Formats: sequence, structure tokens, C-alpha cells
Amino acid sequence: MKKALRELFSFKRGPKINGGYLLSLAISILLALLVGALIMAASGHDPIAGYSAMLTGALSSKRAIGDTLAKSATLCLTGLATAVAAQAGIFNVGGEGQLYFGAMASALLGAALTGAPAVLAVPLCLLAAMLAGGLWALIPAWLKVKLKVNEVITTIMMNSIAIYFCAYLSNGPLKTTERGIASGTAKIDTSFAFSRVINLSNLTTSIFLSVAIALMVWYLMKKSVTGYEMKLTGENERFAHYMGIPSAKLMLLGMVISGAICGLVGMFEVFGLHKRFIDSVSNEFYYDGMLVAMIMRYEPTGIILMSLFFGILKIGGTGMEKIGIPSETILIVQSIIIFFMAAERGISASVREKRVRRNARIKADAAKGGSEHA
Repeated sequence: MKKALRELFSFKRGPKINGGYLLSLAISILLALLVGALIMAASGHDPIAGYSAMLTGALSSKRAIGDTLAKSATLCLTGLATAVAAQAGIFNVGGEGQLYFGAMASALLGAALTGAPAVLAVPLCLLAAMLAGGLWALIPAWLKVKLKVNEVITTIMMNSIAIYFCAYLSNGPLKTTERGIASGTAKIDTSFAFSRVINLSNLTTSIFLSVAIALMVWYLMKKSVTGYEMKLTGENERFAHYMGIPSAKLMLLGMVISGAICGLVGMFEVFGLHKRFIDSVSNEFYYDGMLVAMIMRYEPTGIILMSLFFGILKIGGTGMEKIGIPSETILIVQSIIIFFMAAERGISASVREKRVRRNARIKADAAKGGSEHA
């Protein structure tokens, strides 16, 4: 079990998703839901009513569906950001900080360009978010490639730097002078904001950009020459180097793309919901997306589908709260799914080893019996 947990959180690319893995995933989800049902029953709640309330909370109305799609889009983009870096053999755990810098850069530029045509200002803000996130991701990537500094450690540390620095700016020198605003930067021009697709929901027109980004990342990872070279680099950097593939440049590229996507997620939060930078712009969005990517072994198609499932769980938790079931039950279900998938590789290896030993023992017994009979 310990070995399986280490493998999941070592950020190594696992084998491709196959039928056996999908079966293990389905069993893990069912077992997690069963444990959640037992917890609800033990606390005096009806599990069927609880899960019905979850589905109702996530899918029963236009607003609920809008919130679910918005959450799924965020999980999808952050998951793909993790995957595109992992494909190149470099592991971005610093997406949360890159998201914050993207949100801050786009918010400041959006406020500074007040009065400018939206058709010009919004693309500039998109570029600002991508540059801020990408450049912040480039630092640990460069340290990894040039100095062999472990990128997991540096990205985790840089998360704290980015989050606290942005919080300082939004509560200090860049704090808005508007009355009634406890913290946050100046408001962006309202003409730049993404409009809501469904009234009262969190789903904005940024969903269309999210879909386009997801398709571009899928094409990069699965269909392009660059994606194939990144994959070779991630699987065996030394082999890729001897094949003439510029593995160092591809690792830098994968990290910058990952950071740029995270920066865009921050920009979507600002221009879609908050209309300014606030220090609670993210609620650990990147870590949720990273777990989705790890569960699906960094496969883009799987990440997209699993994001929808986790989106339903996240938004459906509010429906469970309405009938008195704590939304933390859903967090338990998610954690159990992750736990079972962490154990899947170790359990599968143990089962295969036992099968090989049993077959070898049967053959040995058969051979021994044949020799005695002769």
C-alpha cells in the first residue's frame, strides 16, 4: 500500500489507461459511494435521499447545471495544465500560485484599460494572464533543467510566495478606494467582463474559451509532433536526448504552457465572477484539478470526463447540505476514490504476482507428479 501511494504521488507517468484500469476506477467509485452511504446511514441519514439530493443539487435546474459546468471547466483546465507539463516530464505543483498571478495581472490591466474598446482590452488581458502564469512557471522549470533543482519542492514553495504577495498587494498598495470593499483591487471595466450564460449561475461566456483551450491541449498532447516529442521526453529523457529531441526546451515549454493555462483560469475567475482581484480568488482549484489528472494518468480525454464527475460531486454537495447531510461527506467520497486508485497499481501487481506464483506451483506439482508416475 505504501508503495502504491508513493507511485501515485511521485508524479511519474503511469501506463496508458486500459480496460483493466477503467474497471478498477469504476470499482473504486462504487466502493467510495458505498462508504459514503455507510457514513450517512451511521449518522442517521437516508443514503438514497442523500445521493438523490446530490444529483438534484448538481443537475435539477438550469442554475445548478450552469454551476456544475463552470466547476467542471475549472477542474478540466487545471487538470490539463498538470497533464501537459507531466507529458514533458516536469511536474507543476505550483499552479495555484500561477493562477493568482494571472488573476492579478489581468485585474490590474483590466482596471487600467478602463474606457478602451473591449475587443482590444480583453485579448490584452488574456495575454497578460498567460504571461504572468507562464513566467512564474518558467522559474522552477529553468531551475530544474539548468541546475537539477527538484521542481516539486520549488513549485510548492512558490505557491506560498505568489499567494501571500498577491494578498499583500490587494490589501495594501493596490487596495481599491471604493467604499464597502474590505479587500481587493480596483474594479475592471464592466464592458470587459464575461457575461453569464445562465442567470444566477457561475457559468459565463468564458466556458467557450475553456472548451477551445481544452481542444487545443488535447490536440497538442495527442496529435502533434511536439506532443509526441514531449511524451518521449517524459517517458525517458535520456533516450529522447540521444534521439536528437530538444528535451530541455520541451520541458521548459510544457511548464510554460501549464502556467499560462493556470493564469487564464485566474483571469476567468476575475472577469467572470469577481470583476476585480480578491485574495480568495481560488479555493485550491489547482489541487483539485491536479488530483483529477493524476487519477486519469494525465490522459486528456479522461481528464475531461472525470472533471464532469467531480464537478457533479462538488456542486451536488450543496444539495446534500439542504437536507442536513454535511457536504464533507462528498470530500470523504473523493478522498476514498483517490485512496483506492492509489492502491490500484499495487493491488494489481500483487494479484499478478500471486497468479504467477500459483501457476508456477501448479506446473511444478504437475511435473513432479508426472515424474513420479513414470
